[in-house]
Amino acid sequence: MAEAPRDRPHGSAHFLVEIGRSNARAAEAGFFEVIFPPFAVAHAAPRNRVEDAAATAAGAVVPANDCLVLRRGATGALDLYAWWDAARRGEAPRRRVVTVKLLADDLRTVVLTWRFRNARPLRLSYSPLCAIDGGVLMETIELAFDAVEMA
Repeated sequence: MAEAPRDRPHGSAHFLVEIGRSNARAAEAGFFEVIFPPFAVAHAAPRNRVEDAAATAAGAVVPANDCLVLRRGATGALDLYAWWDAARRGEAPRRRVVTVKLLADDLRTVVLTWRFRNARPLRLSYSPLCAIDGGVLMETIELAFDAVEMA
């Protein structure tokens, strides 16, 4: 249940990400950054969903600013790679609902929820390997989606 609105803004550090029916508290769901696309209203002519779907299936490039970006530390889990790889090979990857839940300070109460319907992978990338830096290897997946809902 969402928390009632309050006088001061919520922080952005506590959130959970669920991809499909995944466990949002599992290690592979440990995303440390979510970048939302702008939620814009298109004033152009109505788009033809059939043509859009055909273009996407044919490998058309979708602008990066129209996708949801998720980042996590690489742990060796291959779940995101397998999902992206199916799309790369031309197999119809299973579309999923991606849910992002902003948590209150108590880390239990859900403040806001974003649901991205029919999400599918566009790009999978990794940060550079650098022996001098010694930082964390980051895994980034960019997802296209058909609709977003907030609650």
